[in-house]
Amino acid sequence: MDRWRGVLKVPLHPLAGTFYRVAASLCLSPTSETLIVPSANAIFFGGDRVAGNGNLVVERLSDLQNIAEILVSKIGGSVNAWVIEASDFNGPFAVYKDFIPSVNQWGEPKSYCPVGYPASGSIVSLLSNVLEEMTPGWQVKNNIVRQNKLPSPGKSASHFTQPETLIFGFSKGGTVLNQIVTELGFSDIELSGGELVEEKKISMEEEILIIPRTKETLLNSIREIHYVDVGLNSPGAYITDHSVIDKIAKRLTQVDRGIRFILHGTPRQWRDSRRSWICNEKDKLVHLLESEAQRRGGKLQVCEKFYFPDRPPDLQMHFEIIEKLDVS
Repeated sequence: MDRWRGVLKVPLHPLAGTFYRVAASLCLSPTSETLIVPSANAIFFGGDRVAGNGNLVVERLSDLQNIAEILVSKIGGSVNAWVIEASDFNGPFAVYKDFIPSVNQWGEPKSYCPVGYPASGSIVSLLSNVLEEMTPGWQVKNNIVRQNKLPSPGKSASHFTQPETLIFGFSKGGTVLNQIVTELGFSDIELSGGELVEEKKISMEEEILIIPRTKETLLNSIREIHYVDVGLNSPGAYITDHSVIDKIAKRLTQVDRGIRFILHGTPRQWRDSRRSWICNEKDKLVHLLESEAQRRGGKLQVCEKFYFPDRPPDLQMHFEIIEKLDVS
């Protein structure tokens, strides 16, 4: 399948003073070279910056576009991949202030609160703004787009459902996952999200067929949540609020779809004796998920995947896990 690839710099909203760098690898029709509806949207949140260490592996796996292509190679050519970098950095530290209002100056969250649904709302705004930047008629400033501008969205397959959403949080990007999970637990259920839609021309007003256009649609489309070697220098790397997991499990009993949590880790995070809370929080989250999965049936699933178990912890494995991800 043909693809459009590029890195764009977009604001969260028109009056925003800061911009997010977003890498995209999107499905194109091989005949009309227009956007087509993907089977899923894979959305990846990066972590802190690591620059100037001279490790070519780390540098390659820090590149947003490379990560997007890795996601496509892992999940399949029918997916759209979006890789989001924090808009603010305090030195090397990523600060996802728009997504998690409680974060401190180092990007560490004080708490996860669903009020206002800031993470899901920010995702919807960013993806919409990326598509708008790619549409003819928009003025594209120098160095914002690294590839050619893309034609307007075109026709989809003959029948399709709303694309599923797969969320990935790498390193500090896992804090965004915790916020999304919290919002998911308190969100309303949208029962009509999976209805079939007839073949049609997709205009900008109908982008919902390519990306979620509302917070509710986004949250109801989530099928997989991947924690990728997450960690912080303070507690809060994993969500450990039983009430949130309980609410998610209860809402799954009211719909015909499930959610899978996959926790990917390396010795760099899970065996760090100086930050023992990371493994403790991971174990607690797994216990909460497994307990609710047994109570609620098979709609809530969880699994752990440990990489490089025989190697001593180092920075390279922390990035190598991106390339070795097992998403099966």
